[in-house]
Amino acid sequence: MRIDFDPAQFDRQGFYRLLTATVVPRPIAWVSTISGEGVANLAPHSFFNIACVAPPVLQFSAVGRKDTLRNIEETGQFVVNFAPEELAGQINETATDFPHGVSEFDAVGVASEPGLRVKAPRVAASPVAFECELHSTLRFGDSTVVFGRVVHAAVAEEVMTDGHPEIRKMRPLSRLGKDEWGTTGDVREISRIRYADWQGPAAGA
Repeated sequence: MRIDFDPAQFDRQGFYRLLTATVVPRPIAWVSTISGEGVANLAPHSFFNIACVAPPVLQFSAVGRKDTLRNIEETGQFVVNFAPEELAGQINETATDFPHGVSEFDAVGVASEPGLRVKAPRVAASPVAFECELHSTLRFGDSTVVFGRVVHAAVAEEVMTDGHPEIRKMRPLSRLGKDEWGTTGDVREISRIRYADWQGPAAGA
């Protein structure tokens, strides 16, 4: 038995709760920006993914018109900072609806470091930072999808193993439904099967 849900019969929050509880886990883009007046902003966005590899483009959805989106539109730049488990408290605090003009870096006490290719600061304690220039935006209802072309990536040496970022060292944090957050948990390695090696469904039973 399944329960059927018609989006047209729900208010915004009702279907939002259904979507965010089932489209899980969602990686977190901890986005830092700077306004035209020079005020740094930092906020987590969990509608986040890779849009393209060549050229490298990241995407996230900004819900509503908050400082993150305004600053990106003003400056054309932003940084996607990796959200590690150990910084969960600060990541959550930077989601607070601080008044316009208040820097979350200062209010929450998040240490920053300068970007190399963009004016927006990076989160100093984040193990990975993708510096981006705005590629384009696409509006859907109350949300705006932001596409950023990665112009520089900075990765902490301590999370690298044999030249590759190691998931167990990075320990990413993710968003689930309600006020739930996810951690890495068990990590499985499953190789993709080439058609030439396919032996039928029983091979994966």
